[in-house]
Amino acid sequence: MNGSRTWMFVPGSDEKKLQKAGSLSADVLIYDLEDAVSPDEKEMARSRVRKAIDLHGDKVNFVRINSYHSPYFYEDLTNVLSTGISGIVLPKAETCEQIVFLDRIISELETKRNMDSNQIKIVPIIESALGLHHAFEIASASPRVIRMAFGSMDFALDIQAELTKSGMELLYARSHLVIASKAAGIEAPIDTVYVDIKDSDGLLKETTLIKQLGFQGKLIIHPDQIELVNQVFAPTKEEIEEAERLVKAFERSLVNGSGVLQLDGKMVDLPIVDRARRILQSAGVHSS
Repeated sequence: MNGSRTWMFVPGSDEKKLQKAGSLSADVLIYDLEDAVSPDEKEMARSRVRKAIDLHGDKVNFVRINSYHSPYFYEDLTNVLSTGISGIVLPKAETCEQIVFLDRIISELETKRNMDSNQIKIVPIIESALGLHHAFEIASASPRVIRMAFGSMDFALDIQAELTKSGMELLYARSHLVIASKAAGIEAPIDTVYVDIKDSDGLLKETTLIKQLGFQGKLIIHPDQIELVNQVFAPTKEEIEEAERLVKAFERSLVNGSGVLQLDGKMVDLPIVDRARRILQSAGVHSS
């Protein structure tokens, strides 16, 4: 799951989009039973999502169930949990108790259905002030939690903020999620959706910003957004070449008995080398 940059929402009630999902180049598919599905379509959507998971078994399949306080929460879980899915996306996550409860139900279902223990991962979406306040506890509540995601629209509504193109009103929340994730020892978070699907320049600007902040990827709502987001998070040819040069120079310095060196007039120590190695890893380039 490391290196998953694009997380594509697929409406659980839209059979055409569910069938097409397997051809998409997104790193992760999220079959949506929450916002994309009206109350009278929930049962039908669960059935369609189960079929889609069977159809696209070679993909990384997640399901966004309805929230902990929703009347659909338990039925969603019992209907879609199978060997074909990698994890559950929990919207509106606000406390560690919600994660612990979800973990317990998943464990019981894994046992009843003869699934591998701890097969199913959890990605909580932080969408409120309370959820942000408890982000570290949520991230630490279960080994199943591999990363968190951010939901900006509900979050902005909750704190009565105005969403802007600059995203300044979300800067604290985004940085807090990055720090809480690191402190909890899980992978970097996934950023919120970009709703203006025709504004590629705006998507590029926002994706570049959240990469600089420390996010690992982005939630996607349209196939046209996938390639751009993947490109932003992929290392450039120049970054790969520089990382290779840096790692090789550092390894030569170790052979000579030094853990610090100068390269192009700049001091290079282990944290800088570790970053270079992460770049090479994300590019699929082997380093020592």
